[in-house]
Amino acid sequence: MSFYRSLVLVASFSALTAVSGCAKDPSKDAPAATVSEPAPEEAKPLEKPAEPAAPAIAPATAPSPAAAAPVEGLALSGKIGFVGSKVTGSHSGEFREFKGTVALNNGKPEGGKLDFTVQTASLFTTDANPFKEKLEGHLKSPDFFDVEKFPTAAFASSGIAAGGANGATHTVKGKLTLHGVTKDIEFPATIAVAGKDITGKTEFSINRKDFGLVYAGKPDDLIRDGVVIKIDVKATLP
Repeated sequence: MSFYRSLVLVASFSALTAVSGCAKDPSKDAPAATVSEPAPEEAKPLEKPAEPAAPAIAPATAPSPAAAAPVEGLALSGKIGFVGSKVTGSHSGEFREFKGTVALNNGKPEGGKLDFTVQTASLFTTDANPFKEKLEGHLKSPDFFDVEKFPTAAFASSGIAAGGANGATHTVKGKLTLHGVTKDIEFPATIAVAGKDITGKTEFSINRKDFGLVYAGKPDDLIRDGVVIKIDVKATLP
């Protein structure tokens, strides 16, 4: 085989590899969150004012033990980030600024609450990249997070239940607002309470187009739809 022909074959193979998108897709390794349109809130019927009841003397009863109230307002700390990918590789990032709280129910995560709000302009990339500043600027632009128009992203739970997919301890349901779009979402998470420490960790994938992030990328380096959301947070009981 001639040297020239060898070069042609190598070049052809390289081009085919780039087109076929052989770079690993991180979203394939994470469980996909269930995403749906938010359920309409049920309107409460107007209640007719109750007629005043005749005064009555209630029999004396022993006081019942008070149920433990949910712990409110425990501040979260930790990391909230993402991994996106394209044909030739992937990029990971986090948000420097977010606020969130967690509440237990009778000392347990089940029936508790979780919420957080992220400042999207605090985005920064965590992978090694010689064009870090340019990449971060592009991610903040209208092509992606559009941080000027949508300065925050937020999640508020509507339920935390025991048991979850892929070995997770719990399943979390709630509303995720991203890029100005709100969806109902359900994902597995590992939540633990040990002593005074509450920890929560999850990795799941979403389809960015469900939230209006539709930038396709370059024709020869298309951006994949799947994005991995990575959350690793903790709180401390008083």
